[in-house]
This record gives sequence, C-alpha cells and structure tokens, in this order.
Amino acid sequence: MKAITDFYPKFFNTLKNYSREKFLKDLMAGVIVGIVALPLAIAFGISSGVSPEKGLITAIIGGFIVSFLGGNTVQIGGPTGAFIVIVYGIIQTYGLEGLAIATFMAGLILVLMGCFRLGSIIKFIPYPIVVGFTSGIALTIFATQVKDLLGLGVENVPADFISKWIVYFQNIGTINPWALGIGVMSILVIAFAPRISNRIPGSLLAIVLMTLVVWILRRYFGVDCIETIGDRFDIAGSVPRPAPLKIDFGTINELLSPAFTIAVLGAIESLLSATVADGVTGDRTGSNTELIAQGAANIVVPFFGGIPVTGAIARTMTNINNGGRTPVAGMIHAVVLLLIFLFLMPLIRLVPMACLAGVLTVVAYNMSGWRTVRSMLKNPKSDVSVLVITFLLTVVFNLTIAIEIGLILAVVLFIRRMAETTKISVFHDELDLAHDTESNAHEILKVSAGVEIYEIEGPFFFGVATKFDDVMRGMSDRPKVRIIRMRRVPFIDSTALHNLEILISSSRKENIHIILSGVNPRVRATLEKAGIGTLVGNENICDHISKAVVRANALAGDMA
Repeated sequence: MKAITDFYPKFFNTLKNYSREKFLKDLMAGVIVGIVALPLAIAFGISSGVSPEKGLITAIIGGFIVSFLGGNTVQIGGPTGAFIVIVYGIIQTYGLEGLAIATFMAGLILVLMGCFRLGSIIKFIPYPIVVGFTSGIALTIFATQVKDLLGLGVENVPADFISKWIVYFQNIGTINPWALGIGVMSILVIAFAPRISNRIPGSLLAIVLMTLVVWILRRYFGVDCIETIGDRFDIAGSVPRPAPLKIDFGTINELLSPAFTIAVLGAIESLLSATVADGVTGDRTGSNTELIAQGAANIVVPFFGGIPVTGAIARTMTNINNGGRTPVAGMIHAVVLLLIFLFLMPLIRLVPMACLAGVLTVVAYNMSGWRTVRSMLKNPKSDVSVLVITFLLTVVFNLTIAIEIGLILAVVLFIRRMAETTKISVFHDELDLAHDTESNAHEILKVSAGVEIYEIEGPFFFGVATKFDDVMRGMSDRPKVRIIRMRRVPFIDSTALHNLEILISSSRKENIHIILSGVNPRVRATLEKAGIGTLVGNENICDHISKAVVRANALAGDMA
C-alpha cells in the first residue's frame, strides 16, 4: 500500500480554488490546442500505419485520461512523432492486434514504474542518449514521408531505413509534380504562418489551404492524380466500441520487448515534456503520478483501436502559451477533438496525403534538434560516442534496439564516471590530517615502519574493487599492518565486500593485520551484516584515523 501513496492527480488539487476566470482561460487554451492537435493526430496515425481516426481516438481518449489523472497541470497527451517508427515496425511484424497488446502491456509497465516510484530515475537517463534517439527518430520520420511528399508510384515501401531509400532512388522517375507541389507549398505555409499570426497553427492553415486547392483542381481542372486521405482509407465517423484483447503467455513473451520500448520511450518523453512545462509555469510535476496516468491511458486506448499515448511537448507548450494552467484545458482539448471527430470527419477525407507529408516533414525537422547535436559534438568524446551510436542504432536498426543498448550505455557510462571519481591513495611514514581538506591546521601523524595506509575516496563498488586490488598488488614490500581509511566512502556493495573479505583472509595467512578507519555508521552496518566485523575483529574497526594509526603502530611494534 505504501508504494502508491505518491499517486495524487493535479486535477483534484486545482478544483479547490477553481474560478470562472480560470475556466475561461482553460476554455480558450483547450480549443486552440484541440485545433493544433487535429492535423498532428491524423498525420501521426497515418504515418504509424493505422487509419486517421485511430490517431484522433488516441488523442481524445488518451489525452483526456492524461489530463484527468496526470501529475502535471498543463500536460497534453496524445500520439507523438517519436512513436511513429516503433508503431509502424510493430504493425509490420505483429499486426494491429499485436500493437494493441504491446500498448496495453506498456501501460501496465508504466503503472508499475509509477507505483514503485521510478519517475525520478527516468529523468537521469543521459542527455546524449535522449538527443541521439530523438534525432534518429526525426530522420526516420522524414524517410517515411518521402513517398507521399514526392508522390512516388511505389506500392509497398520496405520497413528498414536503407532499403527504403534504395526503393526511393529506384523509383525516382515516378515523381508526381502535383503532389510534390502540394507538399512543398504545405511546408512553406507552415514556415511563414508565424509571420502572419501566432494564433493560427501553421499545420492547420496548410491543411485547410491545400485541401481547398486540391478540391478546386479536381472539381474544375480535372486534376485527380493527387491522393487524399479518402482515396487511401475508409474513415469511420463514430467512436468504436471497445474490443477485447486476446492475450496469452506466448504473446506476452513475444511482445515484451516492444512493450518495454514503448513504456520507456513514453516515460522519457512525457517526463521531459513535464519538466519543460515546469520550467515555464513554475509548478512541480508529480513524476510517479504522471507515469501512472500515462500507463492508464495506454491501458484503455488499445481497446478502442488507438496507438501509444505520451506527453506531447509542442501541444503542451501551445497550451501554456495560450493561458492554460489547469488540467481542465487538456480535458477541453479532448472534447474539442471529439466534436470534430463526430461532426467533421467527412471533410477529413479531402485532405491530400502530400500535405500531411509536408506537415510531418516540418515535425521531423523540429524534432531533429540539429543545433543541439552540433553543439554537443564539442562535448567529451564519450558523450559524442554515445550520441552517435544511439543515433545510428535508431536509424539503421530500430528504436527497440536503440533504447535497450542506449540504456546499457547509460549504465556503463555512469559506472565509468563513478569509478573515475573514486581515488585510492597510499601513505607511508607520516600522514597529514589536513591533506586534501580546507583546514590550515596541519597535524602530522607518525606512521611506524611496516604500516601502510590506503585511503579510498568515493563509492566502494564493483567498478572500483578491481582498481583497489591492483593498487594493493602493485606494492612491492609486504607490510605488517594495512590501514584502509574509509572516511569518504558513502556506500559499499557486495563485490567490494567480497574483495575485502578475500583481502582480510589472505592478509591473515601472510600474518598481516587489517585495520578499517573512519567507517561511517551506514557502511559499518553493511560490514557487520556481511560478517566483516567478526573477520577483521571489532577492535580493528576505528572511527578515526588517529586511533587507527595508534593501533597499527602498536601492532607493528609487537611484530618487530
């Protein structure tokens, strides 16, 4: 029961002081965000390999749940560009039913992550990994849009990146100039729309104008070679009834890897969006509540044929910039999309595919973060290597592999840097207590012959244990007493305990005494549980180096 005490949706907190003025601001923001989300939900749905209404259903149901149960006051949930690649790949391999089951499983994983308070841990994934797979996703999204942007006469486009471009170049002679013109004009409209008005979303303006242009070309000039959504999809104008999922252990085992990828990517993107929003609003996101809300959305949406849900940075910022400050704005955005879905779907059929390709090309450009990548290339080589590897894995293979290996790289990078921060020093003859401190009072401890002091500064864990062994073996003379000073060791793990146990046992065989100095209460409790206290002798565990040196000098004198 204790594990889920962090779950407290911000919606219920905001109701305490809710007012008419706040509602009017939320209403305005919700309507605008709903209009902004419309073309994106349709485009993300189509590019993911499902029909356009599935994208809208995801934004409606998922967006409402995220706002209602979420831990952020302004987060807007729905389908995002980051999931296009992985969703398309899952559909190609496992079909729509496989996608639904994987999304459901990802929702359960997200809920468990929130219940076990992993929200703060997700935030510590290294930035080079996030940038690497975000840039990789951007390039992959662009690659999926080339066919519609150029109007190429290709029936089946391969799923993998390299094969896709080979097919494009082989069919470059089938470019449809009309489709290319619509795509380019869409990009230009989106690019120049902010100069006209920041209130009108460029993507929506492009869709309205290009749909009107294509309708005129068809109606009055007989140009019917520009494919529209209605030409490719049969669109339903009603909310589908929930359908059961057929799940068994074999399916769970098969889809666990893609489900884990969806969960991790959803957690990263939603918490990243929430963090950006907090920086603007000054609020503080309940990370674990947010993960549970994202999980709940992904559990419910698959029953209605939807695709994965996560927090959307662009729509969240649109909400903030238009005055939204409570979850009510996000719920209104979902209602606006529902009304459009129920009453305006016939008009959606007229939207040209080339226009949607143009919209997603701009999305991919904005996601690429090329300026960030360029600046990060000046960072340490280890960070650059992680960024490049993650980027290449995302593009050449798939996001599942990229995230799995990226997380491994994150762990290895963390271990390496932790090991680098741990320093091992060796002292003979005398020890200055002011050494490596800000104190000006120098107190010199005389160390008898045959006594060596090894000071460990930093975490004593498996990444450092071997380093400590190497230092010990590198000493040419065999001492009578070894003092291991641990005043700056915050914790010790099982590998280091094992190595320490071996050191004590081997030293005893060689008639060498081991004394532990400056052990903090937490580390001492760990040593006691592991039986190190009994092995080394409680009298040889000292709380201060001066006591340890006195003890060591006495032992060395007795052995002289």
